[in-house]
Amino acid sequence: MRANPSWSTRVRLDDTLKDPTDSDAAKETVVRLRDAVHGVNGADGLVGGYTAQQYDTQQAAEHDRVLIMPVVLAIILVILVGLLRSLLMPLLLVATVALNFVATLGVSSLVFRHVFGFSGTDASVPLYGFVFLVALGVDYNIFLMSRVREESVRHGTREGVLRGLTATGGVITSAGVVLAATFAALGVIPLAFLLQIAFIVAFGVLLDTLVVRSLLVPALVRDIGDRAWWPGRV
Repeated sequence: MRANPSWSTRVRLDDTLKDPTDSDAAKETVVRLRDAVHGVNGADGLVGGYTAQQYDTQQAAEHDRVLIMPVVLAIILVILVGLLRSLLMPLLLVATVALNFVATLGVSSLVFRHVFGFSGTDASVPLYGFVFLVALGVDYNIFLMSRVREESVRHGTREGVLRGLTATGGVITSAGVVLAATFAALGVIPLAFLLQIAFIVAFGVLLDTLVVRSLLVPALVRDIGDRAWWPGRV
């Protein structure tokens, strides 16, 4: 009996990595194994297992972040341009939203490592945090700057910023504190993923409410003056 040349032979090999399964060294080993297997002519090999799954999930999450974050910011920019009838002001607001997100991730990384003792974060946590913080930050931006524009038409940009901030500051601050406390309540659930999301959103909302929206944005707009509404005019 002769073997049919169209038949394929499947072989399964099991091995145990020397490094911890969730470590970076183990993931690098998976990458090297895949390169070696794919380099064999005629071989259609796959490298699987827990470490490989974690690595694939991380790569997919990184791809999603690279794709989704710029698209979301671009859509928000278009909406703000139509609402505020300006180009420079929306760019400024989107930049402050992105700055708040990056600062929150930096602080969260330090807290997770040195306070909570986490060796890493779930690959999807930054994307979830981005969606929450950008959505909430843009809401506060729209609420504040819409009032600032109305006041700027009557009193000029510098005085309009002060009047708009006075009128909306208390509401924005109260809403931010309540929202941060609500998300912080998720931290009592004994799941690392929810704890990470709870801290990122709670801290990011407080930072956005108390610093970015109350101090940074009004200060920048007041210093820029009427040029902030370029190319439109109030």
